[in-house]
Amino acid sequence: MRILAAFAASAVLSWPSQLQVTPQHAGSIAALVERHVAAKQSTAVSVAVYTGQLPIWTRAWGKSDVENDVAATPRTMFRLASISKPFTATAAMRLVEMGKLKLDVPVQKYLPQFPKKRWPVTLRELLCHQAGIRHYRGEELQSTRHYSGVTGALEMFAKDPLLFEPGTRTFYSSYGFNLVGAVIESVTHHPYTEFIHDEVLVPAGIEDMRPDDVFAIIPHRASGYRLRSDGQLENCGLADTSYKIPSGGWVATAEDVVRLARALMRGRILKEETRDLMWTPQRLKNGNETGYGLGWVISDEHGLRVIEHSGGQQGSNTHVMLSVEKNIAVAVLTNLEDGGAKRLATDIMLSLVGGTSTR
Repeated sequence: MRILAAFAASAVLSWPSQLQVTPQHAGSIAALVERHVAAKQSTAVSVAVYTGQLPIWTRAWGKSDVENDVAATPRTMFRLASISKPFTATAAMRLVEMGKLKLDVPVQKYLPQFPKKRWPVTLRELLCHQAGIRHYRGEELQSTRHYSGVTGALEMFAKDPLLFEPGTRTFYSSYGFNLVGAVIESVTHHPYTEFIHDEVLVPAGIEDMRPDDVFAIIPHRASGYRLRSDGQLENCGLADTSYKIPSGGWVATAEDVVRLARALMRGRILKEETRDLMWTPQRLKNGNETGYGLGWVISDEHGLRVIEHSGGQQGSNTHVMLSVEKNIAVAVLTNLEDGGAKRLATDIMLSLVGGTSTR
């Protein structure tokens, strides 16, 4: 009961000065989040919603720092985890538009130091998880080694063989997106993070998002938590995400994430045809369609086509979802592992379009 009371108190504190969605929508979203909180024991939940011509509406519930009794606000910065990937994909497609990258040539054309494999690997295959690059193994997910740049971090997997012939299977790989980040750095001759800032964040109007540097003082950064097997809350495990900035190493607010979706729907970063290509399901060599576009997942939620991506890592569970048809975007960020962000984002999206809850 004390936890729920704290949620209620912090929710009141985090209301924006002016309601930016209709009161009916705001009430529906609040009811969904409060029910979610009761079911998942989430320590902090931040939600941002864009509904067409209205400004972005954002609100937060709970504690960004339980130990120090710090209430979450819309300015709270969460680990984005794998919804860092859509930002990297957007930057890569920006370079495609600029004529500096081609989707279907071997990556060694742009990054000659990356070891050649049994089969060539292309940017398209990396972006849609068909490249055969492996994912984490062993204790790599818990790495606390600090890397000064994305190219140096490739050493964790660069010499390993491909798992299969590219284009013949779909296999989710964060390391594949690390390679995309290194390609971006190589062709632009600028640090990956600088290119993301200049060509993605600035056009989208994103001011707060930044790399999740464990040594940096980042205002409003949330602490991360997990639940033990007995249901008790504890601090999350240690991790230094510098080895995977392009695939899962940024921190941001929920509004930052929705600003990306809004900018893409409005054509502020990419041309419409480039954006649509990014949001088109890719195919395997046998012609079978997959559920992946280029850096995004394409899904159907109760008859509504959505573009989305989830994230999960130490002390974080996140989800972004948008509908081009309805001109709506939703982001849900939490600082609890397995915090149910995807289900909550889906319920919020369906409530906005008049659909049926997943619950």
